[in-house]
Amino acid sequence: VGLMVSLVRWLDMLAIALFAYDQTGSAFLVAMLAMLRILPMGLFGAFLGAVIERFELHRALLGIAVLNLTVSVVLALLARGGLLEVWHLALASFVSGLAWAADSPVRRMLIGQVATPARMARAMSADVGSNNVSRILGPALAGLLVAWVGVEGAFLAGIGFHLVGLVAGLSMRTRSGIAATAGEGVLARIAQGLAAVRADPRLLGTMIVTIIFNVFGWPFTSLVPVIARDHLGMGPGAIGVLSAMDGVGALVGVVAIAAWVRPGAYRPCFLGGVTLFLAMLAAFAIAPLPVLAGAALFLAGVGQAGFSIMQATLVYLAAAPELRSRVLGLQSVCIGLGPIGFVHVGLLADAFGAQAAGVITGLEGLLALALTRRWWRRI
Repeated sequence: VGLMVSLVRWLDMLAIALFAYDQTGSAFLVAMLAMLRILPMGLFGAFLGAVIERFELHRALLGIAVLNLTVSVVLALLARGGLLEVWHLALASFVSGLAWAADSPVRRMLIGQVATPARMARAMSADVGSNNVSRILGPALAGLLVAWVGVEGAFLAGIGFHLVGLVAGLSMRTRSGIAATAGEGVLARIAQGLAAVRADPRLLGTMIVTIIFNVFGWPFTSLVPVIARDHLGMGPGAIGVLSAMDGVGALVGVVAIAAWVRPGAYRPCFLGGVTLFLAMLAAFAIAPLPVLAGAALFLAGVGQAGFSIMQATLVYLAAAPELRSRVLGLQSVCIGLGPIGFVHVGLLADAFGAQAAGVITGLEGLLALALTRRWWRRI
């Protein structure tokens, strides 16, 4: 299920970026469309993390799959009829973001229940690995489909992939049950999660690093198509291949982590991954040749693998079992602060150009890491 959802997410993001940039020529607008996909995590992540305790997780996962499928069907119909507008893409991005915000705690709770804490890091490696396979295939496929068929081809492919995910979800036999509650309201459960994060230096440090990555790091990836087109002179197909390079690097990183990384290395893997990712984004922005840009994205993907696997693993292992869904929901809020970064990088790109925006945000992220050492050193 995770592979299919992620595949359509990355496919849609590049297809939407190419369509919107062709229609408007605005790098800022491209960044804002990507921002709308992450915004619901910040707005509703804590709420969803507390609410999912009252639902059977398998049914919740199926509901999310149906919502994703509906979005792809609507976009495909609009594109096929020649009616697609940028505002349609904005609305679709936000609704897909709602599904993403709900999917993250639901699927990770299911993974944790099946894998148990002792195997959580390897289970998360498998989950992140499937996401990174999709980051290779999704952009590459989107670039080819947009070049050969048009944007509607990407959305039609999305329908097929979501149907596969829905069938996979229906075949699952795992049932989580519904967690017993002591009658607390949603706000009370959110407050308990916040108290747990404040009281545990490991959780607090992990959340701070997660915010840095999502404010200064990940938003810049929305401008990869812009730099590839304007600075490197690449077409849609080549842009798709280039955009997949961080997925290739991340897949290599996932395999290495699953094979060799043990609990004593979780912290350096997490922090080193963020540092490498930020440095390589700045390097990508100034790379003079496509091959060098691809190498920088590859190494950025290796760094992101370390970060992505360990951010959920560290939180799951540090949080008390009865608070895990709430703390994972709060982590979604930290991820959901990314819109601040999207606005920031979009404004920088419009003011100074996409290349300068990449260098500036990468250096800002590294500085933020240095300034927050007093918190993350206790992870």
